[in-house]
Amino acid sequence: MTTTIEWTEKTWNPTTGCDRVSPGCDNCYAQPMAKRLKGMGSAKYQNDGDPRTSGPGFGLTVHTDTLDTPLSWHAPRRVFVNSMSDLFHARVPVDFVTDVWRTMAATPQHTYQVLTKRPERLARVLDQVHGTLSLDGPLPNVWLGTSIENDDYVRRAAALRQAPAAIRFVSAEPLLGPLPSLDLDGIDWVILGGESGPGARPLELGWVRDVIGQCHTTGAAPFVKQLGTVWAKANGASDKKGGKPEDWPTDLRVREYPTTA
Repeated sequence: MTTTIEWTEKTWNPTTGCDRVSPGCDNCYAQPMAKRLKGMGSAKYQNDGDPRTSGPGFGLTVHTDTLDTPLSWHAPRRVFVNSMSDLFHARVPVDFVTDVWRTMAATPQHTYQVLTKRPERLARVLDQVHGTLSLDGPLPNVWLGTSIENDDYVRRAAALRQAPAAIRFVSAEPLLGPLPSLDLDGIDWVILGGESGPGARPLELGWVRDVIGQCHTTGAAPFVKQLGTVWAKANGASDKKGGKPEDWPTDLRVREYPTTA
């Protein structure tokens, strides 16, 4: 389906549902959305998750009937894989991930953006996927990313580097603290953003500037998505998520994409 997420054009959810694993998940937009969709009778959101880490309609569920969906999209587009889940959740079978990779291989006109909070499993699973599909290297149209919300989770970048990828990226959204230990070696793209919605936590612009500086040093492309609800309210921004660059300080108005072969 089409999306308003600034750095992509379409979403594809071969799985839905997830479980919270770190502070960046605390105000997850997908969990309350799944609850609403369950109430509306949406077939994909009838499986409840563990109330301690998930919720109504947000239990991890695979949808084999969606595997062929991208085959009908002819015009090239950027596709965010699993905006409502994590493809590398422990309960997603390796065979199913292989089927997702098979679809992406069959649609080289699209660019797929796969984001996970579980990059350690990503590297392990892709070894098996590549073996099954007899891939000599990463698919050129698949970007692999991991979320890093504060300095306690910069280790995820190291795990991401172990996975074969044409493009590797970090999503520092919501950015909940400075990232002085972040190593961007081997990272091609960094998305930065403040938290939005009820209970949003504040973003300090210095954190964003520091990461942009690291990008300039290493050659990673920075993409500032939004400055968040707290900043927007404090600064009278025209968008409640702080998502309009014309409202920002000029040095933060940067939305670059990685260079691809």
